[in-house]
Amino acid sequence: MARIIKFEKNDCAPCAQVSAYLDNKGISYESINPFDQPDLAAKFKIRTVPTVLVLENEEVQQRIIGFKPEELATIAQ
Repeated sequence: MARIIKFEKNDCAPCAQVSAYLDNKGISYESINPFDQPDLAAKFKIRTVPTVLVLENEEVQQRIIGFKPEELATIAQ
């Protein structure tokens, strides 16, 4: 089972769009503010928000930066 992490921060419109999209598709995910967990953000090389990671065994299988519905749709399958 894949683990999905969404790096986001408050007052970020694209972050809210990604959350709404994932919620509408019934995709469960963890929301992490990279400023609250800088070690985790550094581990996954997070440079901007929103960034969605799809992990298998803690390895990044997919990285989606920004609100890109066509890319987000690939994890909704």
